[in-house]
Order: sequence, then structure tokens, then C-alpha cells
Amino acid sequence: MRIILLGAPGAGKGTHCKRIVEKCGLEHLSSGDILRKERAEGTELGKEAQSYMDSGQLVPDELIVKMMAKAIRNAPETGWVLDGFPRTVNQAQELDKALSSDGQSVDLILNLKIDDSVVMDRMTGRRSCPKCGAVYHIKNLKPRVEGECDKDGTELVQRPDDEPEVVKKRLDTYHEQTEPVVGFYKNGKKVYEFDASKSADEVSAKIFETLDALAKA
Repeated sequence: MRIILLGAPGAGKGTHCKRIVEKCGLEHLSSGDILRKERAEGTELGKEAQSYMDSGQLVPDELIVKMMAKAIRNAPETGWVLDGFPRTVNQAQELDKALSSDGQSVDLILNLKIDDSVVMDRMTGRRSCPKCGAVYHIKNLKPRVEGECDKDGTELVQRPDDEPEVVKKRLDTYHEQTEPVVGFYKNGKKVYEFDASKSADEVSAKIFETLDALAKA
């Protein structure tokens, strides 16, 4: 099974990707992880990417797609899940070409739909422990003592990427660049959409219900 998992920041892609990978025995492929791995190993692709980053430029789509295609070729036959990639329509087009040249294709796209207001509430309400990394929420997952980590009593903080201005910017970027990817895939591939505003367990249940039905078809 070859899956692309899409959705806005805060929609729960990381949570559901992990659950899909564990239950279905698939390979988790994250563009960020793969980029870091290529750089750490000093591969030709990694060195090329590093040269762009050293000069303050974004790594070109073509290079990112090459890295992803390489990781896909090395993935087990059971299949893989692309986590939050492709991020743009151009990346999606280039990925289709790369997969086609390798005799592969994407089986289905899972899209986690969620309102911006829910994302803002989720992300701006998060608080984390700078010592142990534990994560809480001011409404949904409160610590026993307000503002303190349950594990070590350290004062909880709001991470910079959870501040309202940053979250809004990430959402704007998503709507401008990544949301159109869903429309691109709807033109020729199976796209299944899920209400990501519900609890993680409810969303997972719907996802696995869909995957189980497809496996039996």
C-alpha cells in the first residue's frame, strides 16, 4: 500500500502517520527526515542540498523529489506513507513522473480536513516542558499544577512555532501552496477525506475502516 497523508499544520498528520505505519507495517517517509539523513551521510544529493542551504536558498523541488524517489525505491515491498509531502503542486507533478519512471504509483491519498480556528486553538494552547519534552494543552490536557510539568515540576513554555502569529503564517502558507495539492490529486487518484477536528481515536478509527475496506476490495 502506497499512501500520501496530507493536511494542514495541527491536523494530526504525525499522530496518524505513526499509527498507520505501526498497524500496516509500512515505511514512514518524511521529506525533512530524509533530507537530514542525506546530508548526514554526505551523499551526492545531500551535498547538493547542503550547498543551497549554506547559501540561504531553499532546496529546489527537483532535488527534494529525487531524494524522496530514492527513499521510495529503498522502501520495503509492504509499502510506504509519505508524511506531509508533496507540499506543492509542482512537487506532486514531479513525484508522479519519478514514480512512473520507476514503475510505481500512489495508491491513495488521505486528507485530514480541519478548520483554521480549530488548528489555532490546538497549537496556540500547547505548552511543553523544556526539560523532558512533555506536551500539555491549556484546555484539553492540563497539568496537575497549572504551568508546571507533572514529571519534574519545570515551568512550562510555549514553543515559538506555537505562537499565534507563527501558526497563522503556517496556515496561510498551507492554503496557498499545499491545499491545491489535494485538488491536483482529485483529478486522477483516490482521495479520502477525514474530519480531523474530532479526537485522534475517532479519526484513526475512520482511517482504518477505510484502509480495511480497500484491502478487502
